[in-house]
Amino acid sequence: MGFLVILLGLGAFASYRLVWGYPKRSERFRVIAGRDAAFLDAAAEVFFPAGENLPLSGLEADLPGYADEYLAHLPTAKRRLILALFMLFEQGTLLWPARGVGAFRRFSAMPIEQRIRVIRGWEESRLSLRRMAFSALKAVLILGYLGRAESLAALGLGPWSFESPISEADLLYPPIGESPNRIPYTRADLTPPSSGIPLRKKEEGRS
Repeated sequence: MGFLVILLGLGAFASYRLVWGYPKRSERFRVIAGRDAAFLDAAAEVFFPAGENLPLSGLEADLPGYADEYLAHLPTAKRRLILALFMLFEQGTLLWPARGVGAFRRFSAMPIEQRIRVIRGWEESRLSLRRMAFSALKAVLILGYLGRAESLAALGLGPWSFESPISEADLLYPPIGESPNRIPYTRADLTPPSSGIPLRKKEEGRS
C-alpha cells in the first residue's frame, strides 16, 4: 500500500511538472507544445532582454514561432533531440536548482533574475556536457533571433533578392524533412542555363 501511495505521489508530481500550469498549445504550432513555447519565451527574455539596445526583444522576436517552423522541417530523430534539449533546461532545476526561494521551480516559472543565474550555471559548469548543452541551446536561440528581418537589418545584413535558376538537381531532392513526392518542380520548370545568374561575366573573345 505504501509503495502504491509513493507511485501515485510521484505520478502526480510528474504531471504537475510536465503539464499543469502551461498555456494551451497554440493552433499555429505544428510541433511544439505549450510547455516548449513557455520555455522559449522565458529563455528569450534572458538571452535578448528588452531595453538593451537590441532591435527586438526576445519576446518580440517570437522564438517559439521560429522553433516550430524549424523543427517541422527536421527529421523525427533530430526534432526529438531538440525538444529534449528544451525539456532538459526547463526541468533541469530539479538536478541543479537555482538560488533563493523557489529554487526547484520550472525554469519558465522563475523570475528573470533566477533564470539568469540558472543559465550562467549551465554556461560556467564544470561538467562539459552541461556546457555543451548550453552551447546547443544558445545556437538555436540565436538562429531564431536572427531569423527575423528586423534583427538582420539592424546588423546591416539581409537576404539577397534574386531569382535562383532551377536545375536538374532541383528535381531530385524534396524540401528538408519532406518525402520525395513533395518535390515542387517538374522538367517544365527547368530554367535555361542562359537565363540563370552567371558566376562570372564572360569576357569578350573568350568562349
